[in-house]
Amino acid sequence: MPSENPQSKPPKRPISALVVLHDGKGCALLLERADKAGYWQSVTGSLEAGETPMQAALREVAEETGIVLAPENLHDRRFSTVYEIYPHWRHRYAAGVTENTEHLFSAVIPRDTPVRLSEHTAYLWLPLAEAAEKVFSPSNRDALLKLAAETA
Repeated sequence: MPSENPQSKPPKRPISALVVLHDGKGCALLLERADKAGYWQSVTGSLEAGETPMQAALREVAEETGIVLAPENLHDRRFSTVYEIYPHWRHRYAAGVTENTEHLFSAVIPRDTPVRLSEHTAYLWLPLAEAAEKVFSPSNRDALLKLAAETA
């Protein structure tokens, strides 16, 4: 458990946005976490104070990939999942917080869109079903499979 000091970050809010970036032709962009090698995911992140899920989704896409989406290009899937926060990440939240509510979004981007990584070590494009097998998060897996079913 990290020690407390005045320069520590405030606890994360247990509300987040998950954004599946895809090419509209059956492939999704995945990012490999810098803090956990082999952990692949779509864009995701917690809401900051005063943010809506939509605002957080737009901010996280820009921060994690360098891609600035216009709000009208971000599709609010109007779906959320409540899941248990992995024990190794609970220290980031206030004491006693064990669940997170994740809001789902998606956006179509061309595969040749430049990606600038900041919080990740690698990225790749995979067919949706393969991407679903590669991600570590069950909610991310479900989101990719739902998108695959819609585009089949």
